[in-house]
Amino acid sequence: MFSKLFKKREPQKPKTPEIMGLYLGGSFELDDLKLSLLEPSLVIDGAARSHLIQAVGEAPLDTGGTLMRFYTDDDAFLQVVLDGGLSENNITDVKLWHFYNTQTIGSQAQWDKCVNNLISQPTYDLEGNTYTRVWEAIGEVSPPVAVTETTYEEDGDISKTDQFMMLYERELENDRVESLLVVGEEKQVGNNLDRCLVISTGFDIQPADITING
Repeated sequence: MFSKLFKKREPQKPKTPEIMGLYLGGSFELDDLKLSLLEPSLVIDGAARSHLIQAVGEAPLDTGGTLMRFYTDDDAFLQVVLDGGLSENNITDVKLWHFYNTQTIGSQAQWDKCVNNLISQPTYDLEGNTYTRVWEAIGEVSPPVAVTETTYEEDGDISKTDQFMMLYERELENDRVESLLVVGEEKQVGNNLDRCLVISTGFDIQPADITING
């Protein structure tokens, strides 16, 4: 009797990030014609037009902004950058990224080399294309940008990943660019650190390029 009257409330699940109608379990579609015209200039090939969001990540930036990532079933993620708030009026950049390669880092020496030398370089070559570093610091050294991303998955799992990243670009026709993201990821798994180097290629998304399903 008393157990029914004073039963414990179920703990509330953390609210997952949402923006532009994008949310965990939601979906969106890319404009087929525009992507068909752009895709021959990109590293990716055979990109899906329909995407189901299977995980959502959020990371505060040192600049006061926020990075949101919507991971999809096409080994891709739609990244939304916000500055000064979490409304659509604060959006400064939207890109669709596709994972290109992930390499496990097995030792501290390899990790130090990645963070200190490999991730941030003046230029980065991939499949015969040369990308130029975008995030430049004052002086000769431009260290990777560090963020901590909290990722929410459909099964309720929540994890944190420290990321050290650098953005690169190369010019395409019609004033478009292809972006390259090089990231060293570090995640605590039990008593061990799980580390890897993740390379992704991406391109800008304009409002007319995407349809978000409600």
